[in-house]
Amino acid sequence: MDTHSGFCRDCIAVQADKASRCAACGSPRLVWHDELFELSLAHIDCDAFYASVEKRDNPELTHKPVIVGGGKRGVVSTCCYIARINGVRSAMPMFKALKACPEAVVIKPRMEHYSAIGREIRELMRSLTPAVEPLSIDEAFLDLSGTEKLHRMPPALTLANFARRVEKEIGISVSIGLAPNKFLAKIASDFEKPRGYSVIGAAEAYDFLAAQPASLIWGVGKAMQAKLQADGIHMISDLQNRDEADLMRRYGAMGQRLARLSKGQDHRRVESRSSAKSVSSETTFNSDYSKPEDLVPILRKQSERVSARLKTSGIAGQTVVLKLKTNSFKSRTRNVTLPDPTQLADRMFQVGRTMLEKELDGTKFRLLGIGVTDLQSDETADPGDLIDESSTRRAAAERAMDKVRGKFGGEAVELGLTFGRKTRGPETTLKKEP
Repeated sequence: MDTHSGFCRDCIAVQADKASRCAACGSPRLVWHDELFELSLAHIDCDAFYASVEKRDNPELTHKPVIVGGGKRGVVSTCCYIARINGVRSAMPMFKALKACPEAVVIKPRMEHYSAIGREIRELMRSLTPAVEPLSIDEAFLDLSGTEKLHRMPPALTLANFARRVEKEIGISVSIGLAPNKFLAKIASDFEKPRGYSVIGAAEAYDFLAAQPASLIWGVGKAMQAKLQADGIHMISDLQNRDEADLMRRYGAMGQRLARLSKGQDHRRVESRSSAKSVSSETTFNSDYSKPEDLVPILRKQSERVSARLKTSGIAGQTVVLKLKTNSFKSRTRNVTLPDPTQLADRMFQVGRTMLEKELDGTKFRLLGIGVTDLQSDETADPGDLIDESSTRRAAAERAMDKVRGKFGGEAVELGLTFGRKTRGPETTLKKEP
């Protein structure tokens, strides 16, 4: 087809001349960009996913501010856009959220339900291209290179059709960012939420980024932002003007990342991890165990093995699974879905320990295992817990131990809980899709 620069998001009609409304249906929801039909890499993000699902399931909530969260974490998991207008934000302590929006309807998270809907959306993504890289249950990168003949339209239009299909079949909306690479695509998807469709082209990337704060770059959290500001770096343009070697001397590997992303350079490919279904580690004992003093240290050791595999692979899991086998060869499997994906041994262990304690009824076990499913990128894994400060401290301690182990070997640091304990050879597995 001819190369045009615009189309209508409502009727998907390609526009021959730039105008404020669609020539075919009159809709104002038009997308215009010089590189629109040349780009094929996208980031798709569901809009206020948990809250949108709750509103879909209960239409009485449609025009009300909705907050999903609370429970043990005591924080906002997500909220609808009405609540956001009133100042509510994700990860905000619940008491602050209700102070900002006292009329909000608070709903406890239904993670298994959200995960099931997320998988439905994921399957729709995979009908477009096999190159789907999930970041969480409600967002993913897609590479639609080479799909034009299959779908009989350029990727830009295929993505617009996808957004319409999700609204019709799933009942929620998504926002789409289209760009030359993953870094820019993720930025673009956040531009016009909800129901956004934004494009950042290669030609404009450098100048666009120059006007943005340095905190826009992945990995620049509050601590890194403070460090950059102390060095006189506030905007991305400040990074663009620094030599890459100087940034690396100052900030190590992060310096190289800052130098390249500040210029819009990101050569990472969209990596489909659909072949991996779970990561787990299990041990069969030489003797049967029934007491917590025997089983809990083994659980900790297995959690560390799973964690090491996740960290090495750059992935995280959102559902923790405990596996037990009794001395009569009967299996017990228990699982808990977390609010956020994890790759931390401590977090897996704490959740697994709670599940294990419920099974300690005097039964003797010959096998114990722990693992995670619902695998995704580690980019959104393990955010700090604003309520449970001890959890945040344990996470920091674990990352410090990882650095020591990386330098001196896996047995360089052990907890008192696991020190000196040996069990029959563990089996750490990366299970595949059937």
